[in-house]
Amino acid sequence: MIVVELRKLFRRPRTWVTIGLLCLLPAIVAGFLASTRITPPPGQGAAFLSAVLESGSLYPAAALALVLPIFLPVAVAVVAGDAVAGESTTGTLRYLLVRPVRRTALLGAKLVSVIVFVVVTVAAVAGTSYVVGVTLFGAGDPVAVVNAIPQIGGPGGGGSSSGATGSSGSSGSANGPAAAAPAAPGASPPASGTPGTGSTTALDPTEARDRAADSVSSLSGDPLSPGDLALRLLGAMGYITISMLGVGAIAFFLSTVTASALGATLGALAALITSQVLVTLDAAASVTPYLPTRYWLAWIDFFRDPIFLRDIRAGVLVQLAYVLVLMVAAWANFTTKDVAA
Repeated sequence: MIVVELRKLFRRPRTWVTIGLLCLLPAIVAGFLASTRITPPPGQGAAFLSAVLESGSLYPAAALALVLPIFLPVAVAVVAGDAVAGESTTGTLRYLLVRPVRRTALLGAKLVSVIVFVVVTVAAVAGTSYVVGVTLFGAGDPVAVVNAIPQIGGPGGGGSSSGATGSSGSSGSANGPAAAAPAAPGASPPASGTPGTGSTTALDPTEARDRAADSVSSLSGDPLSPGDLALRLLGAMGYITISMLGVGAIAFFLSTVTASALGATLGALAALITSQVLVTLDAAASVTPYLPTRYWLAWIDFFRDPIFLRDIRAGVLVQLAYVLVLMVAAWANFTTKDVAA
């Protein structure tokens, strides 16, 4: 049953078109960055975009930041919303259940297909973006990569922004961990948020080149070896996958409630938009920690040194809670649903 559902999913042209479009967006952005050599100022735009000119190996992280807020959740909602409701719309669900197949097994197979879609999509975006980034920007300039300080911008949808800004809560503050990066040789020291509180260390050019030859910078300014960077990218991809499974769980549950795939998709997107609005609303502070989009940006904490695990753990727990509760609700609804009507 699982093999049948996977074949059905990946034989649909729209599945590959969706994945292709998600991979195309970062490639287009990379093309503009490579041709103009103009990146957003630190603290603006998607995370890591201000550093990709210095290191193309960071571009997978920038690409994930580009597709995460809108495009990736929409793609997951479309696939998950179509899982059961699409069969009802086409009239094939009743024929599937006529065969000697338990409803639980059918529901489980469709859930697995959604999970595989999320994993394949995230891996495709990261993989193609790595190739594009290294091709257009190179693996990293020996000196500049050590001193690249990617900043975080955007709304407080994730906990990582607070960790990067100290007590002020605004991204790009000089008081955050990123301000501790060493200054580029020959460059003037960056200004600290408060006079007399910041310190910088100038690197000898030879030492800087030796440190950066096979490394890129963490958000805290410390060099990351290729192996360490790969592990952090895998951690970020895993976290984003779990976050998107929370989106899929919402759409999947609605797919068992309605016979309209479009209705299930729009319902999931409405829930996510509502969550994003409430995250930025001070009056909703009491429920903010439990909203599905609250910790979406916490994956950026994988690129800090040391890694900030508090928001990552909280985000994983929140998403797993949504998946567990909504999957049980979907199972309870689907196993008792009258599909003959």
